[in-house]
Amino acid sequence: MKLLLRILFTALGVLTASAIVPGIGIASFWTAVLVAIVLGILNVTLGAVLKVLTLPLSLVTFGLFFLVINALMFWAASFVKGFHVAGFWPAFFGSLIVTLISIVGKKLIWEASV
Repeated sequence: MKLLLRILFTALGVLTASAIVPGIGIASFWTAVLVAIVLGILNVTLGAVLKVLTLPLSLVTFGLFFLVINALMFWAASFVKGFHVAGFWPAFFGSLIVTLISIVGKKLIWEASV
């Protein structure tokens, strides 16, 4: 149940990012759900590898380089049909929005389960 809620909050973040950030387009709610699943898979696989490989750079930048990696994962998810990210900066700001909404959703899920 928690996994489903996390996917839905991420999908809500993708929909919000497409509404706010120019250069991000999404076809439908179900496309956003699919993008949320793809983002989860990308972050667990490729994102984890990139974070380990770039750990020295992330330490030097006090963790800010992780924002770049998150933007790259968001941009990489644009291969999903019906989801379009125009470039790095829309991906950067879109990933920030998705991250913030996911954090709020995770907090709500955590408080509901306690």
